[in-house]
This record gives sequence, C-alpha cells and structure tokens, in this order.
Amino acid sequence: MTKIHYASFINLKYKPSSTDLICQFKITPSKGYDFREVCSITAGESSVGTWTDISTVNKKTQQRITPKVYYIDEKNKRCRIAYPLELFELGNLSEILSSIGGNIYGMKCVEGLLWEDIKIPKKMLDSFKGPKFGIGGIRKYLGVYNRPLVGTIVKPKVGLNPKEHALVAYHSWLGGCDIVKDDENLTSQPFNNFYKRIEETVKLMKKAEKETGEKKVYLANCTAPVDEMIKRIKWVEKCGGNYIMLDILTLGWSALQKAREVTKLPIHAHRAGHAMYDRLPNHGMSMEVIAQLARMVGVDTLHIGAAYGKMSGDKDEVLHIEDEMEHRATKQTKENLSQKWYSIKPVLAVASGGVHPGVVDKIINLMGKDVVIQAGGGISGHTDGVIAGAKAMRQAVDASMKKISLKEYAKTHEELKKALDKWS
Repeated sequence: MTKIHYASFINLKYKPSSTDLICQFKITPSKGYDFREVCSITAGESSVGTWTDISTVNKKTQQRITPKVYYIDEKNKRCRIAYPLELFELGNLSEILSSIGGNIYGMKCVEGLLWEDIKIPKKMLDSFKGPKFGIGGIRKYLGVYNRPLVGTIVKPKVGLNPKEHALVAYHSWLGGCDIVKDDENLTSQPFNNFYKRIEETVKLMKKAEKETGEKKVYLANCTAPVDEMIKRIKWVEKCGGNYIMLDILTLGWSALQKAREVTKLPIHAHRAGHAMYDRLPNHGMSMEVIAQLARMVGVDTLHIGAAYGKMSGDKDEVLHIEDEMEHRATKQTKENLSQKWYSIKPVLAVASGGVHPGVVDKIINLMGKDVVIQAGGGISGHTDGVIAGAKAMRQAVDASMKKISLKEYAKTHEELKKALDKWS
C-alpha cells in the first residue's frame, strides 16, 4: 500500500514555477482541525490526495503533479497553493474549476473556504481566447475616448412588450446614453418574444444613431440553453445588432466559451448570481476570481459593482477588481497575487446597481474614465421621463470630467437639477 498523507502537501521552501497555477484561499477549519492540516487537505483533495492508503499510485507521475502549499499566513487564515499545470486540461475551464473546488468545499474539515485570488500562467491563458474587442475596441467602435461611457437598463426588468421595450431604449439613446441593455431576467417571455424584441430595438437604435450623430450599442440578452443561445446570437447578428449580453454564472462557463467561439460581436457579462459565490466573507469564490476567469474566457465588459448604490462591495474591492480587469499586469501584495495578462486584452468595467446622477462624480473619482456608468431606475425614474433621465446622466458625466460640482452644473442644466432634487 502507498500512503499519500494530506500533511505532505505543505512545502514552505517551494518557489512557484512560472508555469504553476496559483490559488489563494482564506480557510476557516472546522472544530477539531488544525489550520495547517486543512491547508494541506485543500491542496491534496483537489489533486492526488485521498482519505486513505491506496495501492494504485504511479509514484513518478504523482511526484511530478503534486501541488504545494508554499505560503501560510496563520494570523489571517490565508494560504497559497501552487498547482502544476499538468493537473489541468488546458482550454477547459469547467475541468479546471472541478479540480480546484470540486470536492474540498463539501468536506467536514472545512467550516469556511474562500477562494480569494488566482494567478494564471501564460500557457493556460494562451489556451483561451480572451476578449475580442476589449476597452480599446469598444471605445473605437463608439468613437468615445475621453469620458466614461453612459449606459442604462430598460426598466421595468420584465413586463414590457417588444415595442414598449424598444421605445424606452430609443428614448435612452436620444437623451445621451451610449449603451442600452436588457436586464438579467429578460430573455424570451410570452409578453416579450426575444426575436421580435431584437428586431424592434435594433431598428430604433439605428434611428437614434441617425438623429443624434452618435454610435449606439444594444446589449441583447442571449442567455439560454446552448443551442438556443447560439440561435439567438446569430439572430442579433442577422438583424444588424452590435453586442450581446450573457448571464455568465447562471449560463455556465462552458456555454460562455462556446459563445466566445461562435460570435463576432463583443460580449457583455452580467454577473447575475455572483452573490451566491462571493457574499459571505469567509466562504465561496471572490468576485476577483470570477472576473479574472471571465477575462480569460473572453468577455469585453463586466459588471463589477459600483461601491455607491444598492449592491454590496466596498471601494477597495471594486477598485482592485477594476485594476485587475483593465490593466496588463498587477503586482503581488500581502492580500493579492500578481497577474500578467500577456496578449489577453483588458475588459471594461461596468458600475451598476442603484446608480443615479447624484453619485456619478463619486464613481468617476473612484474608478476613473475607463468605466461604463450604468443606471436603470436612475434614468427611467427621472421625474420628466427617460429622455430627461439620460440627459441628466450625461450632464453629470460632463460636469465631473470638467471638474465642476454637480450642484453647480445643475444650476444651468434642468435635467440634472431635477435628478439631484429627487435622489440626493
């Protein structure tokens, strides 16, 4: 019999190879378990370890592919594990996630396990497509380079018919929105057929472009079973649409990979369901990891939170995720791993969730100009209607870029004044 002790996965002298996949975990052991013991079990259970002695080990292979717990911070309950790349099937994100998190989350030794961060090696990055357009491509298409993009979500989330939906989108574009999107739970309901909605909305998008002289985009929610998702994507392309949206977590990573493969259009990633992974501070998968995986697969824009509004997520978290999404490299710190993205293009962050004109200056101060500031109710809820709501958002952006206070700018911009009166 050959023994593969869980304790054997700790090697604090090990220096990770440039080809290792590195994961950072915050671990809360169950009662009766030692922190270091659970760190080792986490590495072993996601690779070559098992709970008992076995006789079927290929010692040579096992030695080569065994991961190492090379960093332990007992005070903050944090460890870092280096996984040899050979453990994984490149280009298969489902398998990678099943390997790292498939079993350990359900084991009795773990009271809490938060997958905080990931460092992806070049060879693994190269096995995925990454964003087709990225920040540069989206800005080039819209012809907007020196300000945040302004977006909205058609509200209410569900309940409008295709013509009503298209009209809200049209008014949003007329008022100054660059981007209009479906919400996460609008797909193809009886009252709003997907195929009719796309026809109507794309038609009015082109009308808005002619009337405003600005390029506009419509993010059509194609979330569906894979075959139907592909059919819907192709319909958007056929109708002259210029963007698709997918609820990437509820859709699934493999389906997202397929979408990236079959479409020529940019992909907006809605993070619907993310809080099932990242809401608890000591258990799940951080939005940081979700965002990095989404960039690797190939989305072009991604919800990351706004720090201001109705959604959870503090300023430091939002800022760090934006940094990871929009830059070519990030440095290692005590809290986070480094990452070099090589040829993988940057992703444009989207600030959304309870956003209105009165917080635009705060969002820009925090996140800079490379962001989509997206307001749903903050536009549709304007006292004078959707066009006025979109104007108020653009005015708030213009004021912030000119370093003029919103209150001061509102003195000569009625739409912004009424928005501030309502929400501030």
